[in-house]
Amino acid sequence: MEFLAGKGFWVIYPRYRGAWESDGQFLEKSPHEDILDILDELPKGIEELAFGRRFPLSPDQIFVIGGSFGGAAALLASLDSRVNKVIANCPVVDWSILDRSERLETCKENYADYIRDGFGNAYRLSDSNWEKLRSGKFYNPWHHRKQFSATKIMIFHAKDDPHVPYKGSQQFAEQTGAILKFLKRGGHVRTEYIVERYWAEIKKFFDSAPR
Repeated sequence: MEFLAGKGFWVIYPRYRGAWESDGQFLEKSPHEDILDILDELPKGIEELAFGRRFPLSPDQIFVIGGSFGGAAALLASLDSRVNKVIANCPVVDWSILDRSERLETCKENYADYIRDGFGNAYRLSDSNWEKLRSGKFYNPWHHRKQFSATKIMIFHAKDDPHVPYKGSQQFAEQTGAILKFLKRGGHVRTEYIVERYWAEIKKFFDSAPR
């Protein structure tokens, strides 16, 4: 956030509904819709909590950056006409990998139990909401692969990512025409690293958006 704010951007780092400081139940609705709800509120401006100062907002362009689980939110947010460009880092593009990802994180049979035990109220997650991911339609970019605009998407992914397979991003890029920047190694790369390390390319990509 500090890096992007230093480049002159207004930066908003939201919490998904039902996660951390946000009210509600996690995965009650698709997380990308939480992002769109924020876009709906932007014309109203922002009020600072501590002292009540208000800041008007009238953005000329809107960019969404998301990594891993949030990479899916960034991709799906790009379907909204208000979003000019998105950066998706190591994104989950298809939840068919769900079982594999669960096994890499825990030996518990019930992943939602694991999240509740490990994070408490940081994630208010029910079994039924987690199971919605297995449908292949809910919060799943691959399900919408024919609807994406290739010019709005740039993906970064390391080939040796042990948690979210690079092959998914590769197939997604082939299907949609999205820009794919691959790293030979780096594992499940932090989004902060990607934004700062590749800022010159990202800035050029952002600048190519129509105003």
